Amino acid sequence: MVDDMLIKAIWGIPSTGFSFQPSLSASGGLLTAWDSGLKVNFNKSLLTGVNLTASWLSEVALAMNCRVGALPFVYLGLPIGGHPRKLDFWKPILTCIHSRLLNWKSKFLSFGGRLVLLKYVLSSLPVYFLSFFKAPTGIISSIESLFKIFFGGWRGF
Repeated sequence: MVDDMLIKAIWGIPSTGFSFQPSLSASGGLLTAWDSGLKVNFNKSLLTGVNLTASWLSEVALAMNCRVGALPFVYLGLPIGGHPRKLDFWKPILTCIHSRLLNWKSKFLSFGGRLVLLKYVLSSLPVYFLSFFKAPTGIISSIESLFKIFFGGWRGF
């Protein structure tokens, strides 16, 4: 079974009957990749459309035996369809860092221990997110201020 599969296709206008088929074939009601022969697990699949009517999406999802999704959605840990300049987009990263910091008691750690935790553990948390999206300066300063608070041993950390 295929765990994660993202198909980006231009399906055309549903009312004209014109459709574009991506590099997948329908055989026996299941999509299979041409070369691998793996089958898509439709029970876990979402069908999300852009500029398509909800009724058309419902019909196709019913035919494919999957659910209708909406934007934004999370794919491989990244929000798809969100706006990277808004604070809500970055809230999962900030809460992840903050929750990780709450578990560590900085007053019981040495200066070197706090430095190692910041440099090698906490700095790596936002790297995956930042490799896809450019963070606003306010988000970067929020992350740095969390690091400074932990490093200084202030405010309950």
